[in-house]
Amino acid sequence: MKILLTGFEPFGGETINPSFEAIKQLPDCIGSAEIIKVQLPVSFESSGPVLTEALETYQPDAVICVGQAGGYSGIAVERVAVNLRDATAADNCGIAPEDQPVIAGGPDAYFSSLPVKEITAALKHHGIPASVSNSAGTYVCNNVMYTLLHLIRSRNLPIQGGFIHVPYSMEQAAHKTSSVPSMALEHMTKGLELAIDVLIHPN
Repeated sequence: MKILLTGFEPFGGETINPSFEAIKQLPDCIGSAEIIKVQLPVSFESSGPVLTEALETYQPDAVICVGQAGGYSGIAVERVAVNLRDATAADNCGIAPEDQPVIAGGPDAYFSSLPVKEITAALKHHGIPASVSNSAGTYVCNNVMYTLLHLIRSRNLPIQGGFIHVPYSMEQAAHKTSSVPSMALEHMTKGLELAIDVLIHPN
């Protein structure tokens, strides 16, 4: 079994992005699964092609895309992606689309094909704050989640796919001028390991 995990480069003036930092700490194999790690650009236009290339190159059995959600206090397992780009801040290429579709003519939304409730329950059982989220936003994270699920559906790929948001890391929070929620990177990595374990050992 091959599982692709994607995280993002830093953005918004940050020097790290905990989504990829947590992924980098994962071993290359977990149980029977080979773990593939890919960093995506924080770009509305470039993130989709990089993700598509990774799917074509590695042909994984499952994909977990991970992104940063500053202000969250726990890990959020996303249930749905919407066909909308509506940025309140520019991406790393200076692009800030408003009221644009991710895929012109695509469905209004796609649901994650990951077992979102089972993953959330596994994290909480191991003491990691987690919840199911019904909105991945309208920034690059949602853009990537929608693109992933559109690729799976339109190409009829035998792949489970979805998205997980992680909070600021404690290192990031320490440099903020005001108090913000955060989580230790090792807890994020443990959460991803547990999500992978759910995929390897489905109920």
